[in-house]
Amino acid sequence: MKRTLLAIPLLAAQLFYGCQNSSETSTTTTETAADTTATDVKQLSDEELLTRVQEQTFQYFLDGAEPNSGLARERIHIDGEYPQNDQNVVTTGATGFGLMAIVVGIERGFITREEGVQHLQKMVNFLEKADRFHGAWPHWLHGETGKVKPFSPKDDGADLVETAFLVQGMLTVRQYLQDGNEQEKALAAQIDKLWKEVDWSWFRNGGQNALYWHWSPNHGWAMNFPIRGYDECLITYVLAASSPTHGVPAEVYHEGWARSGAIKSDATKYGHEVVLNHNGHKGSVGPMFWAHYSYLGLDPRELTDKYADYWKLNRNHTLIQRDYCVDNPKGYKGYGENAWGLTASYSVNGYSGHSPENDLGVITPTAALSSYPYAPEESMKVIRHLYEDLGDKVIGKYGPYDAYSEQDNWFPQRYLGIDQGPIVVMIENGRTGLLWDLFMSAPEVQAGLKKLGFQSPQLK
Repeated sequence: MKRTLLAIPLLAAQLFYGCQNSSETSTTTTETAADTTATDVKQLSDEELLTRVQEQTFQYFLDGAEPNSGLARERIHIDGEYPQNDQNVVTTGATGFGLMAIVVGIERGFITREEGVQHLQKMVNFLEKADRFHGAWPHWLHGETGKVKPFSPKDDGADLVETAFLVQGMLTVRQYLQDGNEQEKALAAQIDKLWKEVDWSWFRNGGQNALYWHWSPNHGWAMNFPIRGYDECLITYVLAASSPTHGVPAEVYHEGWARSGAIKSDATKYGHEVVLNHNGHKGSVGPMFWAHYSYLGLDPRELTDKYADYWKLNRNHTLIQRDYCVDNPKGYKGYGENAWGLTASYSVNGYSGHSPENDLGVITPTAALSSYPYAPEESMKVIRHLYEDLGDKVIGKYGPYDAYSEQDNWFPQRYLGIDQGPIVVMIENGRTGLLWDLFMSAPEVQAGLKKLGFQSPQLK
């Protein structure tokens, strides 16, 4: 998925996602452009509209799930055009988000608990049999078989970051089901076993004080990509420290992720402290998904360590992006206080990690919508604009399409799972804190955060 497409995975991501303009067309796609929502939202209250957005994006992971596995499809193109043999490729990171979306769906009444548990069981059964490497899953799997689909020529094995996003969702589901009926308890135990089989320590690449993103049974450590902050990968180090079976010591976090303290930033943008150096670059601000993926379960409210106040980090990231788009230094059509948010997504020419440093005139709805906990009023303005003003141009059966550009009159009817998932989950966190409370209740997570020196009201 798109993740730190801003480092070496970017070229591979551009190659794969750039296929969006492919002439290969699926003959089995049933969704059409007519499957869009009604435009009566002006009469909905904010709470009612939020629920509608959540239900639509939730359906990506239920109605839109790959039928054999129940996992999240990498992409759904309403226009029917897919890269060759790509329609049933599932993605592990977005599946982690989808697991959490199913919990939201149960709690919101979008699906019965029995139906939700049945779908969760299907997903976990598939993950149990799918390809794993030292306990870690690959980025992409074939939904029909569970076999790895290479993300790039040498990325044909374990992807530790995607695994972390998946495990974040799995632990949230485990906490949700562990006190349920016998079937639910058994499913929670099945998840517990899978989580404990991930060998986080292996990904130190020979005992180094850093975690490495990829390992391949065919190419070993050839990708050679240590995970260093700050980007979307914080949850990877938290889970590695939390593992009761294959954990890593605290110095792996402090020396690897935090760069021995160099992660800290004293820069400001639009009057807001940047807090941490994004991708090691002083003063830069990365794509908005960096404030979402690790925080679907990890609760940033009053979360601190010796490097950052994580609520300030994410709220300021949100406000900097919002203020940048209002300022609109490149003069793009359609930008403003009701249309902001730059993140990795489809783009007019392929795929790109949009940010203030890489602004191509493309608005990606997940950027503002998934920031709802950090800036609810500012996010709500974007939601209203999308649904009330732009309507069917940007809204389909699974909620807002992935991206659009008024500047280029570009309105593709296409979805990416990694972008839809944070919308339903983060809106719920902003409304009730549901997923934050569940994930943070895991005793291993509590122990891991304490090991790394974090403080939070959630830590008992």
